[in-house]
Formats: sequence, C-alpha cells, structure tokens
Amino acid sequence: MITDNLIAGNPSGIGAETIKAVDPAKRTQTSELFKCATEDELNTAVQEAYNAWLTYKNLSGSKKAQFLRTIADEIEALGDTLVQRVMIESGLPEGRVVGERGRTCGQLRLFAELLEEGSWVEARIDEAMPDRTPLPRVDIRKMLQSTGPVAVFAASNFPLAFSTAGGDTASALAAGSPVIVKAHSSHLGTNALVAEAITKAVKKCGLPGGVFSSVQGSGRTVGKKLVQHPLIKAVGFTGSYTGGMALVKAANERKEPIPVYAEMGSINPVFVLNQKIKTEGKAIAAQIAGSVNLGAGQFCTNPGLTIVEKGEGLKEFMEALTEEFAKLDAATMLNETIHSAYVNGKKECVDQAEVSLLFDAESNDDSWKGRPGIAQVSAKDFIKNNTLHQEVFGPFTLLVVCENKEELNEVTRALEGQLTGSILGTEDDLNNNPTLIENLSQRVGRLIFNGVPTGVEVCHAMHHGGPFPSTSNGMYTSVGTDAIKRFVRPLSFQNAPQSILPDALKDGNPLNIWRKVNGLTTKE
Repeated sequence: MITDNLIAGNPSGIGAETIKAVDPAKRTQTSELFKCATEDELNTAVQEAYNAWLTYKNLSGSKKAQFLRTIADEIEALGDTLVQRVMIESGLPEGRVVGERGRTCGQLRLFAELLEEGSWVEARIDEAMPDRTPLPRVDIRKMLQSTGPVAVFAASNFPLAFSTAGGDTASALAAGSPVIVKAHSSHLGTNALVAEAITKAVKKCGLPGGVFSSVQGSGRTVGKKLVQHPLIKAVGFTGSYTGGMALVKAANERKEPIPVYAEMGSINPVFVLNQKIKTEGKAIAAQIAGSVNLGAGQFCTNPGLTIVEKGEGLKEFMEALTEEFAKLDAATMLNETIHSAYVNGKKECVDQAEVSLLFDAESNDDSWKGRPGIAQVSAKDFIKNNTLHQEVFGPFTLLVVCENKEELNEVTRALEGQLTGSILGTEDDLNNNPTLIENLSQRVGRLIFNGVPTGVEVCHAMHHGGPFPSTSNGMYTSVGTDAIKRFVRPLSFQNAPQSILPDALKDGNPLNIWRKVNGLTTKE
C-alpha cells in the first residue's frame, strides 16, 4: 500500500521517493510505502494555505471553535485503530497512548473555549481626544491577528500531543493560521490517520482545503524547503537542539526571516535539600526514579540532573535511589536513532574520569530498550566539565554532590537555560535557600516545588518554554492557551471607520469580550 501526502485535502504522490515506518519493538519496517513530498507539492500546499488564510483568519471565534472540536471528535472516532497504530510505531504502552490521545483532544477543546470567550485578542482602545492640549490624540485601536501559514514539525516523543494535531497545530489553527505539518518519520502511519481526521473536519465545517496539509519526507530536504518558502510565516518544532537550530538557521537565511519556536531539550535539574533528604529520603528516591524512567525517559522534562548537598541521611538516600533504579524495567525507545544516542550519551557521561557509575541495568540483547542508569559526580567536577551539562535523552540521571550550600548555589549559576527546575525541600529548607531559588528562577521557564518535572498540565497558567538553549525563544510557551501568541502579531488601527474595524475593536463591544479602553479593563 502506498500512502500519499495530503495537500489541501487531496491525496498527492507525484514523486518517486518513498520511506517506511518502523516498529521499534520488533525492529522491523511496516509494510506501507509513504510518498515523500516534492518541491511542487510543497509549493502547492503553501500556496493553498495562503489562499485559505485570507478567509480563515477572519472567521468568527465560534466557527474556529467548532472546527477544533470537530477535529477532536474525528480523532476520537478513529478509536482503537489509532491507538494500535501508535503502539506499533512508538513502542509505547496502551495506557500511555490512550492518555496522550485524551490530552490531544483536550487541548483542542481548550483552545475552542478560548476562542469562544474571545478576550485572547487583547483588544486595546484609546479613543480620540481632539481637545487635548498641547496636542490632540487620534483614535488608536489594537488587537492580535494571525501572521499567516505555519509549518509544524511533528515530534518523535509525542506521536499525538506534540505532532499532527498536537499543541502547535491546535494553537496555530486557533490563531487563524493554516497549518502544513511535516510528519515525523517515526510515526508515519499515525500521522496519516490523524491527518485524514483533520481533513474530514475541514470538510465537515465547510472550510477551504488549504487550512491543513500534511507532507512526508526528510527534515533536511522537505523540512528546509518548507521553512524557507516565502509564504510560511512561523514554525513550530519540538525535538533535538541540532534539529531546532538547523531550522532557526534556515529561517534566518530567508529574505524575510521568520520566528522558529523550537523546544530543543533540557536536563531539568532537581535539587533535593537536606531536611527533605533526612525526613523523606526513601520516598523522594522512589519519586525521582519513577520520573526518570517514565516513558523510557523520553520526555522533554525528564530529570537528567539530581543535585544534593552533603548532610545527614545522604548516604541512605543514595542507597535508596540505587535500589529504586534497580527495580525499574527497561522500556522500548521510540526509534533506533534515539536509542543509539541514549546509549552513546550515557557512555560518554560515565566515561568521564571524575564520574562514578552507581547503577546501570544490564543488557542481554540488542533490542532498542532504554536501560535505566544513574551516575555520581562532585559539584566541582560537574561545574568545570561541560560534557556533563549535556542532555542524555533517556532514563538516566546524574547525581551531583555538593560539599555545602555555596557549591549548591554555584551549580545553579553554572546551568544553562532549562525548561524546568525543581526544588524538593521542607519549609525550613526553602526559607534557608533564597539564593538557590533566585538563581534557579533565572535559568528556567517553570519553577517546581516539591514535585518532579514530568507531567505538563495543559492550562492557562502553564509556561512550557525556557531560556536558550532549552528553547529558541523563552518568552513563549508550546503548552497551554498562551501558545496561541506564537502565531499572531499586534496590529493597530488609527482613525479607522467602524465599518473597517474588526468586531473586537468596534464601539459597543459586539463580541462582549474584555477590552482595555482608555486604560481601563472593561466589557463596556
């Protein structure tokens, strides 16, 4: 069977090049052939997206909300067919896949609610003051509007929630931006199913076909050409630092550079403070071990660094942590490349002269399973060795042992930008470490107290982004309703007639949304 690209709602496979999906548990290719998109197909997809944008961006919030809810309904209608396909292509267990499907549909519906409420456009009105002295003020009104077609790169580690209909696609469509998805090679069949579901939703809602397209092929060829097409106005990406920076480079080479919102990796440090170790060491050890091994460690918020200070109970905590790691089961990783990178990254870390291995699960076969491991290093050696600061994507954490509080603070100052930073401590621990909290807050996008970083809530207050190099732009989030702001820009209207103004800016507030009028937030 040959599976084509979906270009503006129509199957298209004019090229000769094909690729296959892989079952990572069996380490075998699936039977289907997936057609790689040609340059002509890419150009058609983007042109159709632009044509659709001219009308789609002006649809009411209620109509776009109906579209997003219809996408969620169509994904759920795929039932077990989708779940089983994700399991085949990812090696993930059924429970994880079902949960991820729920998150995918949940965030689509959350954006639908945002659109129906409407205040997200941040309408600002400063009415004319013709009698103001010494100079009169003209009428100025401002709101957020879609920037144009968006290229979305599906992520390997979330076949649903960060992929074809994931957060990037949901937030872009909510913003009024048509989407062209570049399918990830690790889950081509999953992408085909979800892309067809979105296409059905497009047709059911009577929208132009160019609102959504899905293309297949190499990120280095298809992906680069997509990013550099002059009608693409923004890019959403979740993946490696190398991949993310390649897209940033491609976008900056354009005549008109565009933003690439790339989430690129993080070691997500977890600080466990003295009193917490002394009073809850065993429980904390189990909590950290479970978080490190969750999903074979293939989460962007996986805690790859655990930092402790010498003190009472540390020896017992380290023993408990080693025991908990020994209990963990190895799980199949998403693909051969990720598994190989994990094995090599772990080896490079533990091969450093100053690093000692505390535990590494034995390997008796050549499967692509991520075998849990934990190593130890002193704070002084960690700080001076940049190799130890690199992400090892998988079920591995490096335990950094500090001699005192000052070294604890030095470690925070040595860290690069991270998605998350966690502090586990009693109330006294937290009150006694204000410098640690301040330093860490400058390095992360989400500061977590007495919890592990895995598990990202999809909500209004979530910020899933962080200072470079964890993301290409730490001001923006890829999770939660504020993700919509990546794909819009502010536009001011000066002295515009009421007939020209968008409804969000008209006198009388026909949408009944919250607006700032002459500096006051009101629905009047």
